[in-house]
Amino acid sequence: MSPLPDRIVLVVILVFAVSWSRWEDKVLGREIALLDDDGLSRQIHLQRGRHMLANGLGRTPQMGWNGWNHFHCDVDENLVREIADAMVSTGLHKLGYEYVNLDGCWAESSRDNEGNLVPSKSKFPSGMKAVADYIHGKGLKFGIYSYAGVSYGTGQPGSLGSEDRDATAFASWDADYLKYDNFHNDSMSERERYLRMHNALAKVKRPIFYGVCDWGVDDPATWAGPIGNSWRTTRDIRNSWASMTSNADKNDAWASYAGPGGWNDPDLLEVGNGNMTTEEYRSHFSIWAIMKSPLLMSCDIRNMDADTFEILSAKEVISVNQDALGVQGKKVSSEGGLEVWAGPLTDNRVAVVLWNRRDSEADITAHWADIGLPPTTVVTVRDLWQHRSWPSTYHGSLTAPSICSHCVKMFILSPTHA
Repeated sequence: MSPLPDRIVLVVILVFAVSWSRWEDKVLGREIALLDDDGLSRQIHLQRGRHMLANGLGRTPQMGWNGWNHFHCDVDENLVREIADAMVSTGLHKLGYEYVNLDGCWAESSRDNEGNLVPSKSKFPSGMKAVADYIHGKGLKFGIYSYAGVSYGTGQPGSLGSEDRDATAFASWDADYLKYDNFHNDSMSERERYLRMHNALAKVKRPIFYGVCDWGVDDPATWAGPIGNSWRTTRDIRNSWASMTSNADKNDAWASYAGPGGWNDPDLLEVGNGNMTTEEYRSHFSIWAIMKSPLLMSCDIRNMDADTFEILSAKEVISVNQDALGVQGKKVSSEGGLEVWAGPLTDNRVAVVLWNRRDSEADITAHWADIGLPPTTVVTVRDLWQHRSWPSTYHGSLTAPSICSHCVKMFILSPTHA
């Protein structure tokens, strides 16, 4: 068959764009840029009627490691160095995992006489600059932690009222990332507290990724875009099917607010922490990937089993998360625990996850009308977990038979014009 005329291709793309934009019910304003110099669409760009933080960071969702969900406070400089070593030796860094981030419990319980945060003398005797230097020497990036409050249970002082001093310290240690948590806020609003640290970071001469972590209590998706590179939309995830699915659903509600420079964050990955099944962890990773959520591992990557490594190193799934178009995928169909999630990618492709949340196996069908494709569009199908292309082309719908309980199938659909 001869190629379709350019105008027909353009009409198909326009229908796709309009269909997709109808999902964006929280968008305050839109602009769909469809034409390149040759008059053909190469991507759909959605302007959400608000500004993203323009610090040049977070153009795709952040990837890396934060050990809180596995180690909690049992972290020291030797462990951090070993994690950095493992990220390189396993090849995870080549897939995009780049941040090695500390969480709570790294500091002494009191500031010094000049008001500075002091790294724990027992856990980090070499100091934070030496830890950062080691991580940077591996070609990775170093993340630090504080919170927008005064104090909390572990005893580490917060940064509320000391934002400029602490931001200067983080920059002097060559930190690349700040997770900014939400404890003991002295009755000050989230917006004010998180803006103060944003302003402090803007004064230092080092670009620092700013992760707003207010647990979603003040709907940060609606206001954190101009000040942070990501924002938590949920309470802390737990290592359970119920918690993971709940956080996915809560994060889905804010899909239209995410994009290059700022991302919805449903919390860390529990993959590899041993309480869910392999297929439940595969579901977890797939949904986080299509939602353009941060991919921050929180297991002991020094001692991963084969299943954990296979999930965390799924290059084709990661490519969906890191796609340059930067549009968060959404749940577009749900019927009794049988769900279709979908999102547009560059080059007019569509990522699709078929997710069986029932307790028994089932067939799941994605209909073109639900995923934003015109009904006559013909696509090729790439199975991202099986690493193979389906032999036929499809139009109108796609059915995956007998998906096991709590399992997913994940695909990229690519329109064909031949």
